[in-house]
Amino acid sequence: MRPRPFPLHLHCTCIFLVICMPLVVGNLPHSLPWHVSCPVRCVCQIKPWFSFDSFYHEAQTVDCNDLLLTRLPSPIPKNTHTLRLQSNLLSDLDTSTLQKLPNLTDLDLSQNRFNHIRTITSGPPLRYLLALHLEENHLSHLPDASFPSLQLLQELFFSHNNLHTISPGAFAGLANLLRLHINNNRLTTIDPRWFNALPKLEVLMLGGNPVVALPEQAFIALKSLRSLVLGGMGLQNLAEKALDGLDQLESLSFFDNQLTEVPTQALRRVPALKFLDLNKNRIKLIQSGHFRDMLNLKELGLNNIDELVSIEKGALENLPELTKLEITNNPRLSYIHPHAFVRLTRLESLMLNSNALSALHHNIMLSLPNLQEVSLHSNPLRCDCLFRWAAEESPHLYIDKDASQSDAQSLRVVRFIQPQATLCAEPPELRSREVREVSTLEMSASCLPMIPSNSLPSYVGVRESGKLVLLCRALGAPQPEIYWVTPSGMKFGPNKPNLCRNFTRSKSNLTSSKHPDDQNRSSCNRNKHYKLLPEGTLELNKVTSHEAGLYTCVAENALGADTRSVTVGVHARESRRKKANLKTFVRAEVARLELREVGERYAILSWQNVRNLPSTRLSWQAIHANLHTPTYMTRILAGTQSFNLTHLQPETFHRACLHLGVAEDAKRVGKRARILRKPQCVTFRTKDVEEPEANLELKPELTSTAVTLLLLALMLLALAGQSFETESPKGDHVMLLQEVKGHAIQVKHDEGDDVKVPL
Repeated sequence: MRPRPFPLHLHCTCIFLVICMPLVVGNLPHSLPWHVSCPVRCVCQIKPWFSFDSFYHEAQTVDCNDLLLTRLPSPIPKNTHTLRLQSNLLSDLDTSTLQKLPNLTDLDLSQNRFNHIRTITSGPPLRYLLALHLEENHLSHLPDASFPSLQLLQELFFSHNNLHTISPGAFAGLANLLRLHINNNRLTTIDPRWFNALPKLEVLMLGGNPVVALPEQAFIALKSLRSLVLGGMGLQNLAEKALDGLDQLESLSFFDNQLTEVPTQALRRVPALKFLDLNKNRIKLIQSGHFRDMLNLKELGLNNIDELVSIEKGALENLPELTKLEITNNPRLSYIHPHAFVRLTRLESLMLNSNALSALHHNIMLSLPNLQEVSLHSNPLRCDCLFRWAAEESPHLYIDKDASQSDAQSLRVVRFIQPQATLCAEPPELRSREVREVSTLEMSASCLPMIPSNSLPSYVGVRESGKLVLLCRALGAPQPEIYWVTPSGMKFGPNKPNLCRNFTRSKSNLTSSKHPDDQNRSSCNRNKHYKLLPEGTLELNKVTSHEAGLYTCVAENALGADTRSVTVGVHARESRRKKANLKTFVRAEVARLELREVGERYAILSWQNVRNLPSTRLSWQAIHANLHTPTYMTRILAGTQSFNLTHLQPETFHRACLHLGVAEDAKRVGKRARILRKPQCVTFRTKDVEEPEANLELKPELTSTAVTLLLLALMLLALAGQSFETESPKGDHVMLLQEVKGHAIQVKHDEGDDVKVPL
């Protein structure tokens, strides 16, 4: 099995060097003395040597490193296989001496003073030389046919020289070359003609050259290339056809470049790709379809990306061979969509440590049927309903939608890497607890929305006529709805009507004749340019100075809301910007607090504040003579323009005040603007409690009952009169009947009338 030419990331390299290499080398024969006539101060030994195909050889080695030599040592044993001349002062080479070494396979001339390649390769042919090391010399140019005497060469190393030009035919004659290292030089472009003479090349290292862009079909001639390293070049984008022709490419590294987006179109032209390294770039979003249908990809690295904030829905979709996914050490990555990973049927290892994640949604776990281990340590984890799957007593359920009903569900426990460092950061009562030690009973069954604090910067600058894109993501249960409040106070979001449509107000609400409506209508016209994208991204093209100000993202579900604000500055001419900002600030911060409705124990307040300001609050207090009463205060959600005060005292005077937030540019505004920001207050009296009526009224449905009771009472009185008839005079009986009739209740027989009983 051929080893990978470069590791996917440095972490694996360190593990291999520290653990694996001692095991491999320890089983090989140690260096043995080579009893030959060795050059003075050099060391002659028999040492292990590996070919490009990892075949082991016992190599006769002459080690003359670090001797400050200015010419070749003498005598060099005739059977020398490996000649090491690293870290000397060589600037010329006697190739006739080397030509007498028929077994010379590996020549190391690194860290010397060679200025011209001809001084090394212009002599007699070195028929059996397979590897030539020229790292850290002073080579600046490779002319045509630079290597006429090295027809069997397989490995050529030019790293860390001063190469700034390479002629199109520089590598002519190297038809057997398998590995070429030209990294860390001064090349500013890639010429596809360089590779026409290298039909067997399998490994190409070009990283560290200041190449900002690759030409299309730059590697079209490299039909056998398996590994390509383009790290540390300053690449800002990749042309769609830049990787055309690399049908056998398995490993590709873009480590430490300036890519702002995943080069999806170019990657789709590399069908055999298995290992992809995008570490340390400037990618902000991993969006839907970025890696879709890369059918042979096995390992993917998205580490050390400072700008990465979100992995969107369907970002990694249909990668049937992916077994390891690393997304670590991204300080701003705070959101992974619940359905970001789709059809990753073989994923076994998911590394997410050292990010800014508050949770890993349980839907992600449900979508990974073969996941065996996950790394979540060093994240600010919120141990609530979204994280209940992580509790040790709750092995999570995998649901296979394509399987039969009997086999559709299976239980499994995913192993945590470094569980002792996987700690809860929220809520406060669970802080610093190991996630696996927290039971599901301690975690809430529902979650308030949460917008990660680092998902939005505090300030974003955009050029006038440029494009503004503001990203906001949130997690919660139920899943929160996201909407935006613009500097003009308008809401944009799903199920949020554009408040601009209803800018006409009744005359009773106007405090001036013309300006408020004109200003509101103008804001509405500007707000038509806003566009809300799926998942909560606000987009605006052709930004003007009117769009500068405070933007607030609101995530809201049935339990509550969370907000984050960002100040947008529009770069224009200094004098023009100051004038526009002052005008907007003065006119927009007028808030007219009004009493819309009042009852016995409530009052509805509204205001016409057309500017989005931070920390807006509403306070209220009951007013009693010579009596101190408490003042109540609440925060007003951005974009809200009314509030219902409840639990008030009836028949009482109250005072309510609206306190506007403090703007970023408060120190630069004039005295008039500061006056306009004073609290807007109203005083009102709650209604009196209604007194109950003096008479007793029976409801219509009780009328029949009352009549029945009266008839029974009359019948009882009649019977009582008969029983006393023999003892009482007839006159007394008549008087009793008249008394009862005098107190009889008059019943209205019309349907629907009340029955009234006089007291």
